[in-house]
Amino acid sequence: MLFGRGQKIVFIGDSITDCGRRDVAAPYGNGYVSMVRSLLIARYPDLGLTFVNKGIGGDTTRDLAARWDEDVIAEQPDWLSVKIGINDVWRAFGPNAHEAVPLPEYERTLRDLLERTSRETNARLILMEPYVIEPDRTQPMRSRMDLYGAAVRQLAAEFCATLVPTQAAFDAVLRHTRPEDWAPDQVHPNEPGHAVIALAFLRAIGFEMPDGSRH
Repeated sequence: MLFGRGQKIVFIGDSITDCGRRDVAAPYGNGYVSMVRSLLIARYPDLGLTFVNKGIGGDTTRDLAARWDEDVIAEQPDWLSVKIGINDVWRAFGPNAHEAVPLPEYERTLRDLLERTSRETNARLILMEPYVIEPDRTQPMRSRMDLYGAAVRQLAAEFCATLVPTQAAFDAVLRHTRPEDWAPDQVHPNEPGHAVIALAFLRAIGFEMPDGSRH
């Protein structure tokens, strides 16, 4: 397992990370961040891990850049998990298309933020793919999201970051189910959908189930 004793893990992103953490589900939200936190504490109670949720619904990479000093650099995390990109793409398919973030800007902004993090903190990085819960890879939003996911994979390689293959995790469950089983709008997961994300995250960091035969 990647996390060590006494470490702080900061999660930053959009509504999928936020999940009410500033409101009814403060301070961790009621989505994948809370699930990951609960399972890690239950499995590794000796580590004394600290978790911070900095997700804000509706954010794009532009919004992350505007709050990076306060929400990342000032926190001085040991680990930083970044999950951003859905709104950068999704906005292009709605009435606020001018708020969509083109792929070159998305990649440039995210790279700049990761470089700052590497210079100004000791954080190790976890990058989570943006996704859309859609099995047809020729569907316009899915095909565009795949390009943004490819950019995240490239950045993960550049920064020696741990990659969470979120899109692949949904593709795997979609072989047996429908998109609406996981989210009403192909983006905002229900509880099982958040569990898909949480499991992908836990696999990526090397979470190990204890041997129940030992007492």
